Amino acid sequence: MTTIPTAVRTSGSRCYVLVHGAWHGGWCWDRVAPLLRDAGHLVHAPTLTGLSERAHLLSPAVGLDTHTEDVVRLLDTLDLRDVVLVGHSYAGQVVTAVADRRPWRLARRVYLDAFVGADGEAARDLLPETVARHWAESAAESGFGWLVPVRDLSVLGVDDPIDVDWLTPRLTPHPWKTYTDALRLSGAGDDVPASFVECVAWMRVFRAQADRARRLGWPVHELRTGHEAMVTAAGALADVLSKIGTSG
Repeated sequence: MTTIPTAVRTSGSRCYVLVHGAWHGGWCWDRVAPLLRDAGHLVHAPTLTGLSERAHLLSPAVGLDTHTEDVVRLLDTLDLRDVVLVGHSYAGQVVTAVADRRPWRLARRVYLDAFVGADGEAARDLLPETVARHWAESAAESGFGWLVPVRDLSVLGVDDPIDVDWLTPRLTPHPWKTYTDALRLSGAGDDVPASFVECVAWMRVFRAQADRARRLGWPVHELRTGHEAMVTAAGALADVLSKIGTSG
């Protein structure tokens, strides 16, 4: 019988799984992943079902459970362990759900300007009311009732034309169901250490989530950049992630 070896890492290195947020794909980490790899870490950056190069799989049935299963299958298939699981924005919900299902595979959870949801909470519940209402209206009016159209990048703090030109053609509408599906948690993931990274040079939609992280006793790091830190502050973000991942 053939034995498939698990990933081999050098001493002091970590395995990072980087999960993108709404509208993006695994490609959005292309400026961060090489920096982590140069530091000796293993990096995986999957694209969630229905987004980017997997947009052909998009349907009204794609929800939070679908995306949770995407990451769980990656962890299980590659037998990844001691993983630093990073979720940007919407993917905070995915990180929380995955930690609940596979806590033994994780070394740490990292929430990058992301939702910090509790049992029974949907991402929509965690958005500021004005933002949640706008997104729901956008889905109803321009997204056939089940898609969230791509937001203007300037709202997210992206203003460099090079960054805008790189991001714009790659972004795709996001399934609204992922924002209305509630987390269903057993509490199994609560013991996985967690950190929060807040991007503070934009409208700070996730300020309340950073405050929740502080109340939970998590370390909170601040990056002076917009919401798309993996694009606009890749070096600083890679440094923070490397320090978080190797600190415990």
